[in-house]
Amino acid sequence: MQHAEDPHIRPAGVSPHALGNDILLHELEQLHRTRHETFLYGSEDALKRHTLRTGQLEAEYLHRFPNRQVTAARTRAGARAREAAARVESLPE
Repeated sequence: MQHAEDPHIRPAGVSPHALGNDILLHELEQLHRTRHETFLYGSEDALKRHTLRTGQLEAEYLHRFPNRQVTAARTRAGARAREAAARVESLPE
């Protein structure tokens, strides 16, 4: 069976729709924790699978929690405010 995003990768793992909220979040945490190592040292196939699975689980999470809490500091406006504050702090008194 071929996957719609990449015909060379077959789907792996339990469908994100079938996972309970706690398991979905746990799986996302594991994927995010292992991303850097997979990116640096994984085979091309492993990286493609990791990317595909992460996308599937993140899409399901966003579908379930469209109104999730967004921290102001994690927005562009928040980043600009941090930069402005850093500039002010670096000014001589």
